[in-house]
Amino acid sequence: MELFNYVMVLVSIIIGLAITHLLKGVARVVQHPGRDKIYWIHLVWVGNAFLGAVFFWWWEFRLAEQAWTFQLYLFVLFYAVLIYLRSAILFPLDLEGYDGFRDYYYSRRGWGFGLAALQVAVDVIDTLLKGMAYFISLGVGYPIASALMLLLFVAAAITRNERFHAAFGLSLLLYQLYIAQSLYSQVQ
Repeated sequence: MELFNYVMVLVSIIIGLAITHLLKGVARVVQHPGRDKIYWIHLVWVGNAFLGAVFFWWWEFRLAEQAWTFQLYLFVLFYAVLIYLRSAILFPLDLEGYDGFRDYYYSRRGWGFGLAALQVAVDVIDTLLKGMAYFISLGVGYPIASALMLLLFVAAAITRNERFHAAFGLSLLLYQLYIAQSLYSQVQ
């Protein structure tokens, strides 16, 4: 077994748990639509988290050629744990004490979007670990988008403005789909 395949097993399990958590949450909403009040903006962010987890796994393939150290392994594990925690925060085990997903979403926005902001910073480091040539190949748009996302995630952690959360969530969803199609349609 190649070293990359070996070290990515635990990372894959953690990402799989994150995706499972999101899918179980959506399934719970579908199975029991009247039990909890759904909130469409929450579901947009669930979609963003799902795409982020799937894309992370795809992007990490670029580390296959990397010389692995224990520190790099811990870093990639930490990144995967951030993705899991963000997914877990989006869907609690139950909504006891909350008036539906809208109430829960805004009450946990500091944690959720704080983790998302940290994830952006970790992603920049992760991208640099894949090599300066790779980082440069992403163009000037990558660092600009990362800085903008970092600021917007901090703003989302602070504000309860529904229009802001809706516009940011939908814009990020479209941006992720665009990036996936234009930059990551195949691993080279």
